Amino acid sequence: MIDRLFDIVEAQQATIKRLEARVEQLDRRLGMNSHNSSRPPSSDPPEMPRFPKKKPSGRKPGGQPGHDGHQRVLFPPEQVTSGEDVWPDECEHCGRALPKGRGRLDAGDPRREQTVELPKTPPLVHERRCHGQECPFCRHLTWAKPPGGPLPAFGPRLQATIAILTGAYRLSKRAAQVVLRECFGIELSLGAVSKCEDQVSAAVAKPVDEARDFVRTQAALHVDETSWKERAKRVWLWVAVAACVTAFWILPRRNKRAAQVVLDGFTGTLGSDRYVVYEDHPLRRRQLCHAHLRREFAALAERKGSLRRLGRQLLAASDRMFEAWYDFKDGRIARATLQRKLAPIRREVERLLWRGGRLRDEKVAGLCSDLYLRRQALWTFAREPGVDPTNNAAEQALRHAVLWRRSSFGTWSERGSRFVERMLTVVATLRQQGRSVEAWLTQAVKAHQHGDRLPSLLPDRVVVTLDRNAA
Repeated sequence: MIDRLFDIVEAQQATIKRLEARVEQLDRRLGMNSHNSSRPPSSDPPEMPRFPKKKPSGRKPGGQPGHDGHQRVLFPPEQVTSGEDVWPDECEHCGRALPKGRGRLDAGDPRREQTVELPKTPPLVHERRCHGQECPFCRHLTWAKPPGGPLPAFGPRLQATIAILTGAYRLSKRAAQVVLRECFGIELSLGAVSKCEDQVSAAVAKPVDEARDFVRTQAALHVDETSWKERAKRVWLWVAVAACVTAFWILPRRNKRAAQVVLDGFTGTLGSDRYVVYEDHPLRRRQLCHAHLRREFAALAERKGSLRRLGRQLLAASDRMFEAWYDFKDGRIARATLQRKLAPIRREVERLLWRGGRLRDEKVAGLCSDLYLRRQALWTFAREPGVDPTNNAAEQALRHAVLWRRSSFGTWSERGSRFVERMLTVVATLRQQGRSVEAWLTQAVKAHQHGDRLPSLLPDRVVVTLDRNAA
């Protein structure tokens, strides 16, 4: 009887331990947010503060005394379309009438002020009339054949504007249709909007392929991926960010084969998270994202006992690492000084990871052991120029695509996916380089229509003018 009672108690204790472990696991899952996991900020509960609270500074809101003002830049005189000159009638000092006409005494350059307004003009419509003529001898009716083939239904700038509305500003086709009608007086069907997207996509296909080849030749590259929808099925949007060019791909998988498509022939330094598909890249030419690691350390710091101490120690070391990095990035210290400051931090982090790999918690021990084995890839940024300790560049490049996905629910054809990845590449790259998206797209569509040389997305082969007034 006593033995049976002991067996019951042991079974109950085992059940209690199992349930306690389950409750702890559920509590950790319930406490996960964008600060201690890879969850996006949009998944945070409403009561969670988005930004850390700052101590009140006691200063009034707005610009502070002594800061550089930002004044509106006036248009140059050659761009002023209308104007008026205003002269004073009497002296504000003595009250006497001031000379008028040629007798005025000019005090120098006038004080200029301007009002900027959008013109209310009808669209520019070019019409070609092909006439027919009857032969006076055989009475056969001959119609003139259009030189160079039929005219395109829509001009280059209109097509570029439609692509910008849907591809850069994430408007739906119906919303773009309304903007064109109400702001420009142009009536288009939804099918015509889609057709213009296809024509722009075809025009930028070769420059985008050239940009993709270019990023694979760079010394450093940041890569990331996120989900996308095509025909209501999950596919994956990949991004590769170099110093001056960003390229996107929509691929059916999130595996090593897809990573090989993106990184085909790339031999430089790869910045990424710890996702397994990047393991084929040599460890000495990898940089693991410290922003991801901070979230892992923050989650550890919210645990109990030795796990909490380990998490707090790793977070403190991460703070010192980022402090040294920002000093270097802002030009306050040289790279040699950065490496000297990071040396003790590196030793401490690796010691903590080695210790964490021997904890009883299997998940934490696995994380620490994995990081310890890859410790070489934690500090590549200290020696390689152009490499950041985080993968923020790739994550920021994906934000526009994520917002587009949420508002459009993805694409419904392979043709639509090609438009998305090409427009993402064009917009992100041109904005990186400070170039006009509208001017470049207009030039690309015009060159594609006439069979001319297409403009390049590469910074050393710019063939398009940045003048917005250029056709």
